[in-house]
Amino acid sequence: MTDMTQQNRTQGPESAAEPSVQTRKTTRRGGGDPATRGRTTIADGVVEKIAGMAARDVLGVHAMGGGLSRTFGAVRDRVPGGSKSVTRGVKAEVGEVQTALDLEIVVDYGVSIGDVAKAVRENVVAAVERMTGLEVVEVNIAVSDVKLPEEADDEPEPRIQ
Repeated sequence: MTDMTQQNRTQGPESAAEPSVQTRKTTRRGGGDPATRGRTTIADGVVEKIAGMAARDVLGVHAMGGGLSRTFGAVRDRVPGGSKSVTRGVKAEVGEVQTALDLEIVVDYGVSIGDVAKAVRENVVAAVERMTGLEVVEVNIAVSDVKLPEEADDEPEPRIQ
C-alpha cells in the first residue's frame, strides 16, 4: 500500500465528517479605501471652462474677455465647425489642492459693478469647488467694459441672412 492509502485507512470516523476543502484567508491587497488609491489631476482648461460657465450665468455679465479677444472670438465663433470659447476671459492656475482665477468681464450698463463682481465670485467659487474639490483661494475680476444699451454687439454681421 502506498503511504497515502495507508493514511486514508487509518483516519478515524471523526475526520471523515470534516470537509476536505481547505478555505483560504481573504487578504486585502493595496490597503486602504479604493477611492484613495491613485491621484487625480485637473487641467487648467477644465477649471477655466467651469469658471467661465459659472460667470456667464450671473445676471449683469454681458460678455467675457477684453475687446480684442471678444472680436477675435466672435469671428472664430462664426467659422463653420467652430464653437464658442467658454474659456474666453478666464485664466486659471491649478495646483494639487488649490486654484486661483483671473476673470475679465463686460457688465451691462445700469447694474452695480460691485454686486455683479460679488455674485460672479460666489458663483464661480461654488461651481469650481463643487465640481473639482479644489479650494479656490482667489477670484480676481477685471471689468474691462460696460455694455451700453444702444451699442451694437461686437459680433460681425453675417454675410448671408
